Amino acid sequence: MLGAQKKMNKKGGAWGNEENPGGSGAIFRIAPYQYIHVIDQTTNVTRLEVGPQTYIRKDNERVILGPEKMVIVAPRHYCMIENPVQRDSEGKPVYDDVGQVKLQHAELEVRLEQEPFPLYPGEKLQTSVTPLHVVARNTALRLVAKRDFVQGTGEDAVHRNAGEVWLFEGPGTYIPRKEVEVGETVCAQIIRPNQALKLRAMMDTNDREGAPRVTGEEWLVRKVGAYLPGAYEEVVEVVNAIVLTDKEAVHVQAKRTFKDENGKTRRNGEEWLVLQKDTETFIPGVYEEVVKNVPITTLTNRQYCVILNPLGPDGTPQLGQKKLIKGEKSFFLQPGECLESGIQDVFVLGENEGLILKAREALKDNFYDPAVDRSPGDKWLIRGPVEYFPPVEVEVVTRRTAIPLDKNEGIYVRDIKSGEVRAVIGMTYLLNQDEELWEKELPEAVENLIGLGKDVVADRGLMRAALAAPQGPKGRDRTRVVTFRVPHNTAVQIYDYKDKKARVIFGPDLVLLGPDEQFTQLSLSGGKPKKPNQIRALGLMLGPDFCTDIVVVETADHARLSLQVAYNWHFDIRNHSDETATKIFSVPDFVGDCCKAIASRIRGAVAGVKFDDFHKNSSKIIRVAVFGADEMGKVREKIMFDQNNLVVTSIDIQSVEPVDQRTRDSLQKSVQLAIEITTNSQEAAARHEAERLEQEARGRLEQQKILDEAEAEKTRRHLLELQAESAAVESCGQSTAEARSRADAAAIEAKAAVEQAKLKAEASAIEAESELERLMKARRIELDYVKEQNTLEVQKAKELALIDVEKFKEMMSALGQETLTALAKAGPQHQACSHILYSPHSFLSISSGDVEGTGSPFYIDHRWKESYQSSKYS
Repeated sequence: MLGAQKKMNKKGGAWGNEENPGGSGAIFRIAPYQYIHVIDQTTNVTRLEVGPQTYIRKDNERVILGPEKMVIVAPRHYCMIENPVQRDSEGKPVYDDVGQVKLQHAELEVRLEQEPFPLYPGEKLQTSVTPLHVVARNTALRLVAKRDFVQGTGEDAVHRNAGEVWLFEGPGTYIPRKEVEVGETVCAQIIRPNQALKLRAMMDTNDREGAPRVTGEEWLVRKVGAYLPGAYEEVVEVVNAIVLTDKEAVHVQAKRTFKDENGKTRRNGEEWLVLQKDTETFIPGVYEEVVKNVPITTLTNRQYCVILNPLGPDGTPQLGQKKLIKGEKSFFLQPGECLESGIQDVFVLGENEGLILKAREALKDNFYDPAVDRSPGDKWLIRGPVEYFPPVEVEVVTRRTAIPLDKNEGIYVRDIKSGEVRAVIGMTYLLNQDEELWEKELPEAVENLIGLGKDVVADRGLMRAALAAPQGPKGRDRTRVVTFRVPHNTAVQIYDYKDKKARVIFGPDLVLLGPDEQFTQLSLSGGKPKKPNQIRALGLMLGPDFCTDIVVVETADHARLSLQVAYNWHFDIRNHSDETATKIFSVPDFVGDCCKAIASRIRGAVAGVKFDDFHKNSSKIIRVAVFGADEMGKVREKIMFDQNNLVVTSIDIQSVEPVDQRTRDSLQKSVQLAIEITTNSQEAAARHEAERLEQEARGRLEQQKILDEAEAEKTRRHLLELQAESAAVESCGQSTAEARSRADAAAIEAKAAVEQAKLKAEASAIEAESELERLMKARRIELDYVKEQNTLEVQKAKELALIDVEKFKEMMSALGQETLTALAKAGPQHQACSHILYSPHSFLSISSGDVEGTGSPFYIDHRWKESYQSSKYS
């Protein structure tokens, strides 16, 4: 049987095996703190079996669970049991009629720290063993009631309704309940100085101060520290305080009608300023909105400002009104107020300055004494020196400065009432309220000529530059009187369109144009040959001057020639009368007309002569054609044009060139032949002269060679003499130097030997002295050592003696005087009592009274007595 049982154990039979120690057959070994569930298949009732035990399963039973470990709830832990068993008043499970344990179906039970317990059939571990929730300080758990229940007992009992929310505040350990659901963890908000916490009520509740709050209401908590929001309180934000200074205020607007902290009623939409004098730090309330920070407005004693819509005495804005504030002053702009044009500087007018003012509305001007009544739209001028603060009814139109003018400067002034324009010249002038500067317009050509700085007629280089690239006008001030400097020997005509008169100015002079005057422009011919409208000028050059022209003529034998001629001209003005002056401007292009007239005369004269005659007498023919001849046949010296008194005094024929190419080639060939003949003769003469000069140079060269060779021989002989002398001197000097060097070497060696002997003697003396000194120091040190050692020995002996003396003194003082006296008398007393001590009969404790005045009885120890007797008898 033992073998069969072992075989069954090996195969995992009813007795169980090592892998399933509880057993899987008919026998179950239930260890301590383990349990199994067994179902009776006959009655279909499940029961609980708890260890330690060995359970033998019956045929109608079946183990449906286990062995399982019991549920162990450690300290400060809990678990949640679903469908817990019903228990009686003593805490024992309740069974029904058939023996099945009764369950609280769909219920939960929270079990805390206790002995290990099994799960009855039907019970489930919904929440495993979990540590209890420790709620820290300044935190809380938000709890929600899942059904109605009563929390607490007695007077502290609180009835909780389903859906109610409350907080479990720390520090503490929360014990779970089946009726309560744990929500989120609420942390306290830290309110620092100059901060507040804005809260919102999620439903009707009472705050921590006990004040009732309705749903959606917001309020501030200003108390510094940690604040834990209530169950129905929501943290909106942390409001930081605004630090107010004497230079900054806060513009606040009411969101709804309420009473502020000072108890003042604020209406919806009302705006006001919070200043430093009201509070140092401002925390906006829930019904207050910070619009902006308002900086202080500071005015110096040289500034002012105009405030629009100022506040009235009742604190409401006076719309449409203005208020003047003069410095020195500092203030804050109230809500609704604004500066019209910012901070403005006071108008400080100098002696040559003024202000144009305009009245916006009727006022009494107190600037003058007596006061002047002004109507709306009136304009007037005040002059400096003065400081002026414009009232709110007055508008400053412009600030004007007097214009200083030299005697050659001026401005155009227009009266805006009458429209009259006049020129003010040579004075300092300040425009009044009815005057303005007028701009004089000039033709573009005149602007260009004035912009050049001087007239092109008076400067040939400037004339060419103007012809090459005409310049545009410079930035001329059109309000200034137009000035033009008339060069020397030049005339300018000016026409007044208002008076219909012309005047001519002769240079050098300065022209100042009136408002209605314009320059007379001259359009002259230029270039070669002359072309019209090449030169534009304002001034007319009176001469003498010249002009050059190219004239093409044809001789009687049809030879066409191009003549370049130059004329000297001037205007004949014996007096500067108005008639004569006006006459010289009667011909606009006097250069073109003059050149055309003279060219016509030349062509007519040349057409009647042949080419050979004209080539020989061209100058005379042209002069007679231009100037004509008198009755005596003499050529006149000038020709005068009566239209403008232009006089041509001479004519210069600068070049004559044929126009026809064949004629030009023939003339060129003849000229080249003549030039070639002249060139050949000059070359031959130059060649003969060069050969003669070459022969003379060769002769001088040969002579110079001979002289140079003779001079070289003389120099060579002198060189040889000098070389011989230098060789002799060199050999003599070398011998002398060697002898001297040997003598010097011997002397030096002797001196060195003497010095060496002296140094050796000195070294020996030094060695001896140093050795002697070393020995003396060694002996001295040795003596000092021995002396010091002896001194230390003596000191040691003294100190040992002192130690012995001190030891003896201390021993004596420790024994005491009485002890020493007793020791001294111990011998005689011993002898006096010896007959008692050594009595053969017995040892007694004898009280002999005072021993030498000690007053102490004398005792004999029994052990001493025994030892004495034993020694005696032995």
